[in-house]
Amino acid sequence: MFEVIKTEKKARRGVFTTVHGTVQTPAFMNVGTLAAIKGGIAADDLKKLKCQIELSNTYHLHVRPGDDVICELGGLHRFMNWDRPILTDSGGFQVFSLAALNHIGDDGVIFNSHVDGKRIFMGPEESMRIQSHLASTIAMAFDQCIGNPSTKAHAREAADRTTRWLHRCKAEMQRLNSMESTINRQQLLFAINQGGVYDDIRMEHMQQIAELDLDGYAIGGLAVGESAEEMYRIIEAVEPFAPAGKVRYLMGVGTCENIIEGVWRGVDIFDCVMPSRNARHGHLCTHEGIINLNNQKYERDPGPIDEKCDCPVCRQYSRAYIRHLLKAKETLGQRLAVMHNLYFYNTLMEEIRAALEEGRFEAYRRENSAKLSTRI
Repeated sequence: MFEVIKTEKKARRGVFTTVHGTVQTPAFMNVGTLAAIKGGIAADDLKKLKCQIELSNTYHLHVRPGDDVICELGGLHRFMNWDRPILTDSGGFQVFSLAALNHIGDDGVIFNSHVDGKRIFMGPEESMRIQSHLASTIAMAFDQCIGNPSTKAHAREAADRTTRWLHRCKAEMQRLNSMESTINRQQLLFAINQGGVYDDIRMEHMQQIAELDLDGYAIGGLAVGESAEEMYRIIEAVEPFAPAGKVRYLMGVGTCENIIEGVWRGVDIFDCVMPSRNARHGHLCTHEGIINLNNQKYERDPGPIDEKCDCPVCRQYSRAYIRHLLKAKETLGQRLAVMHNLYFYNTLMEEIRAALEEGRFEAYRRENSAKLSTRI
């Protein structure tokens, strides 16, 4: 399923093969929480924007329209007209960050829906069943997320519970994939490493979950309050214990700099709402750094968002026009801005892969890591 074809120190150039197609890594997953990229981006747009793999959210799709509805309609791929890989996160982060919690225990979590207040129970088996209904390419194991900072005792408790839940996730996934009625009987399962900002807990936890020999391994619970330096330190601590022949996924990260630095430390795939969310507010990526189209200096600017970008937006529209649309709250403005940022991120991953193939990623990192995340 995963082959590393070139390395430069810890950075890896790989190929990840799934039942829904091949992903060239390092890769960025475009986030469509509710089976759509916010900003009016359709599935055929995503292909034009070089998207290889899309991410949707288990918790949100369970709440609406309901995973049973999506299952009845043939699964998430058919539902959203997307024939390339999809990863569904487990719902764990949303359960712990959005919902009004009532009880967390070894069985799972009882909480109130953020939409209508309805009481919901979700545990490892429930998360696996929902994701099986969605029939995504990759299902994420149900984990206990904690914020940073947290006490060491709380971090260890969450990591230990995540391990216990992981065993149950694996067993339930195997059962579901053996059923004739399951839409995607080749659904993959990724484990999630937890442990806050404590190196020893992180390393022990990665060693424990690596023993289960799953399809991929994620580093979760980062980009939730810690500094970038702490995040990089944690990646460096757990990387030696992550199985070398499996995909490594850094969850919820992030900026262009975060991605380049993550690749440098051995990460293969990333996801984040940042490029689409920031775009909808006028913050756009360029090869010289981040611009804010809301600034008045762009009111009469006839140039493209980025002179070096060949995306459909930069080839046809000016900064002045897109700024006008955003100021006038025309939905086209958000669509064009999101299209540009997603294209930029997916092209960034192409550039990273090319630099790795040619043995010049270290130089690429020096030139671009800090620059691309600088606000102009």
